[in-house]
Amino acid sequence: QVQLVESGGGLVQAGDSLRLSCAASGLTFKSYAMGWFRQAPGKEREFVAAIHWSAGRTTYADSVKGRFTISRDNAKNTAYLQMTSLKPDDTAVYYCAAASSFIATWNIEAYNYWGQGTQVTVSS
Repeated sequence: QVQLVESGGGLVQAGDSLRLSCAASGLTFKSYAMGWFRQAPGKEREFVAAIHWSAGRTTYADSVKGRFTISRDNAKNTAYLQMTSLKPDDTAVYYCAAASSFIATWNIEAYNYWGQGTQVTVSS
């Protein structure tokens, strides 16, 4: 059974940093692209960042480029999202996801497995 478990969310002030973690089990982690998405109240789930199996290729939404960094540790079966210079607009539930294809990893439909999410709240 595949499980993706996010952690690291919380309440922070604007300008602060947070690091989210996504621990994966039940799949060959290194064979999957990993992505982070977020969903704010009343809005659709949106792409944040993705990383290919080798960690050599990353993709970011324009809204987080330069502030967020996605990474992975294949030995620990864990993906990370380092978030800096947080803004109130970053407030959302953040989800990690795993995709068996490395094509169009910005697309929510590319992902096979999802975590349950972790709340990030940024106060002004």
